[in-house]
Amino acid sequence: MAEGDKHLLIVDDENALREAIAERLADHGFVVEQADSGEQALQRLSEFAFDVIITDLRLPGIDGRQVMDAALQRYPEIVAIVITGFGTVKDAVEAIKQGASDFITKPFQFDALLHVLTSAFEQRRLKSENAYLRSQLEDRYRIDGLVGRSTVMRDLFHLLETVATTSSTVLITGETGTGKELAARAIHHNSPRRANRFVAINCSAIPETLLEAELFGHARGAFTGAVGNRQGRLEQAHKGTLFLDEVGTMSPALQAKMLRVLQEREFERVGDSHTIKIEVRVIAATHSDLAKMVAEGTFREDLYYRLNVIPIRVPPLRERRDDIPLLVRHFLQKLSEEAGRGAMTVSQDAMRRLMAYPWPGNVRQLENAIERALAFSHGRTQIDVPDLTPEIQSQSATIDSSELWFPLDGMDFEAYIGGVELTLIRRSLERTQGNKRQAAKLLNLKRTTLIEKLKRLEPRAAD
Repeated sequence: MAEGDKHLLIVDDENALREAIAERLADHGFVVEQADSGEQALQRLSEFAFDVIITDLRLPGIDGRQVMDAALQRYPEIVAIVITGFGTVKDAVEAIKQGASDFITKPFQFDALLHVLTSAFEQRRLKSENAYLRSQLEDRYRIDGLVGRSTVMRDLFHLLETVATTSSTVLITGETGTGKELAARAIHHNSPRRANRFVAINCSAIPETLLEAELFGHARGAFTGAVGNRQGRLEQAHKGTLFLDEVGTMSPALQAKMLRVLQEREFERVGDSHTIKIEVRVIAATHSDLAKMVAEGTFREDLYYRLNVIPIRVPPLRERRDDIPLLVRHFLQKLSEEAGRGAMTVSQDAMRRLMAYPWPGNVRQLENAIERALAFSHGRTQIDVPDLTPEIQSQSATIDSSELWFPLDGMDFEAYIGGVELTLIRRSLERTQGNKRQAAKLLNLKRTTLIEKLKRLEPRAAD
């Protein structure tokens, strides 16, 4: 598939019209996906960065305006064309106000639709530097640095806001780079303790011999170099919040002392017998499976239950791919401002690669990737595929059919399988420059079988 192909989503509940338009657009080089309802369209949009969306305004359930609004919020660069069967000026004006590039009235000639599409792409090219202004993030999609509009992130935001009102101990779990510390800070900054300190300590980054003194403080003469009394992180967090990152790396001895802090709210500095009372909220985080560590005897069971009063899981980025466009724009805005650069956008082809990449390093890795892409853009106002790392560039920018959406009232199995067959045949013919014998060999089919399938699926291509 050529890199310049335009990916298009057409949304219409009139099957015959939709399929006819899709077929004609495919003949003109578009890679076309179809949706017969607003609900199905939203699902498609959450999975893939289309270049174009064509939607009927009048749809059962979620209507075309809602579909278009969702598309433009997620992908400010998308070309949105609306179809109205009523031809009212009001419908057209409202659609344009919402951000549609143009509209077309039923019934229409296909050439008229092509003209509208061509004009819309030209408009997008001329206005690309202003597109970023439409992509400003709304406050409801973030909380203290955490960004997302997916269902899992909205649920997380609600949980963080609920937990913030309490003083309970919290255990945050999640893979490296997902934003566990941001979640902890969100809890603190939305809590009654916000006027007091948020003190963080990474238990894995400090040698075991120093971690105890760093956490509890030390008395003068406690060890070589201890020339005076020193407060530890616990005392610094008094009446505020102590964040213990990677708590699973604590030694057994330190686990026992931490258990006492949680039970009795008191401790002694290293080298001192004076007991200090403390009033602090503890939030712990780990990427390890603490329950498994308890079963293996490497983490105290009683401490685990003391920490795990309110468990919170921060999802990995691969479980919320529909947040990637929002995160990309967030980091692009932040990094371009820091670099003193103007508004930046991301091409849809580059966005498709970013959405297809598995992101083992999660949100932190995505931010690093955008920072690199910004550096490689050499003053241009749009990040494109060559600006991305080689491993991201190599991702397929095609629609992933592995996450198949099933309509509530079922699907046309034969039509879907026929579509998959036709896609494979088209790609094999592209690879072999139209040589049917070689294409059949690629698909492990007989040449006659391939021709028969073409006659059935796309009669004109079989000639």
